Amino acid sequence: MTPISEKSIGIDGEVFADRRSGDRRRVLKGARLSFNNGFGAFECVVRNLSPDGARLTFGETSAVPNNFDLLIAGEQEMRRATVRWRQMTALGVAFE
Repeated sequence: MTPISEKSIGIDGEVFADRRSGDRRRVLKGARLSFNNGFGAFECVVRNLSPDGARLTFGETSAVPNNFDLLIAGEQEMRRATVRWRQMTALGVAFE
């Protein structure tokens, strides 16, 4: 897959450079996030991924907490994630 290299467009229509620290690759993987000591959980889809973060899509993001553990399908280790931006059906996370 090729890296995501497009520049972002702000609400005001201005184009600004990508501020990510590393390249993200487009993926389509299922994932499960857990929070509240494992008592809360949601399923999501990982749309792009890098060693430092990811874009996750949901039906709706309002109930997703700001910090959670993320287990991506095909991986053995959970990653601690912090929400960096949020939209109605998607959010961006940084891995700790």
